[in-house]
Amino acid sequence: KNQLEEFKCLATEAISFKLVRCEEDIDDDSKNFSPDMAHQVFGDSEMIFGYKGLKIPIYYTAAKLLPYYSISYTEVCNVARHGVPPDDFEKKLAEELPPGFVTNLDTFRKLLSDDQTFRPFGQLIDSYTVPAKTGERQFEVYYTKIEEPGFRDYHSRLQSFIKFYIDAASYIDVDDEQWDYFLLLEKYRVNGESRYAAAGYMTVYNFYAYPSRIRPRISQVLVLPPFQKLGLGARLIQTFYNLCYSRPEVLDITVEDPSENFQRVRDYVDAKNCQRLKSFQPEELQKGFSHEMLHEAQTKLKLSKVQARRIYEILRLKATNESNKEMFRTYRLDVKKRLNIPFLRNRRTYQKLEKTLNPEELSQTLGIMKKEQKFQYLENAFQEDLAAYRHVLDRLATL
Repeated sequence: KNQLEEFKCLATEAISFKLVRCEEDIDDDSKNFSPDMAHQVFGDSEMIFGYKGLKIPIYYTAAKLLPYYSISYTEVCNVARHGVPPDDFEKKLAEELPPGFVTNLDTFRKLLSDDQTFRPFGQLIDSYTVPAKTGERQFEVYYTKIEEPGFRDYHSRLQSFIKFYIDAASYIDVDDEQWDYFLLLEKYRVNGESRYAAAGYMTVYNFYAYPSRIRPRISQVLVLPPFQKLGLGARLIQTFYNLCYSRPEVLDITVEDPSENFQRVRDYVDAKNCQRLKSFQPEELQKGFSHEMLHEAQTKLKLSKVQARRIYEILRLKATNESNKEMFRTYRLDVKKRLNIPFLRNRRTYQKLEKTLNPEELSQTLGIMKKEQKFQYLENAFQEDLAAYRHVLDRLATL
């Protein structure tokens, strides 16, 4: 058993990615970045069994994202000696890598020259520079559809990252014409010529909203690790927002099952925008969530009712003196009042069922939560929201 333990390795440690701009990058380990997760490919344990010293470098050309991968290890177990076979992890990995990947490093080196001819897909909708340690860096955002010549294959390469960086990720149905695509690229120069590197992307699905409007839903947002901590995710979301503001057919903007990290970025963008609105000024926030707030957030910023309420709570916390016990108590009760809404709905359901079911049947039907449990749930939920809100306010304070 101890011998077999030595043949276990974490996929997140064995795999390394790299975006290669030139041949020198191939041997530069500082360019490597690891997956955030691997359970969607290798199972909940994220473990690969049967190899010692397993290394799986996966390289992409920076612009066209043409992929290469290799495998190396110092020892592999076998049935005759160890009693168990090694995992066939190559099959799982090959299913996630885009078609056309190469396994010969010399072939990959030749592919690097193809990046010189890369031109972005679609329409340029935004460009900006961001400060960095090496000086200002320039980024551009492009809007495109799957019908754009060559983009279908490019998208298949781009989305090969998502299962390693977005939890509960799934590949979208690209044949559905309701999808919009937003590409984030870094633009840089080599010997006076413009070059591009893929930095991230976002997909948006346009749902129909009766009678003649649409409700865009942000689905996937990914900024690749070498480009994180530059504020690019927030800028990408804001770029999309700016397009929606002037479109009367857009009812509101929603998000599909946001991760904790994405929700934090979204909250920051929405709070930054809402604090400029008249109805979200500190003196108005202290009066409670109002119809005016909802109307202004929906008409000017296309926020949904749920998100408008959440931003109200964030900005009211900013306007609340937490050292003032009465002021903070009022804020806490206001948030818990919103958290308690599902329990109020259950109470109405309970009153209806109480007339037709005996106590045992009623308990089994609703799984009734005791009063003490409900109070504890509300307090825990409040503290979780409070922690998330403070993260957003910390970032707003840096503006």
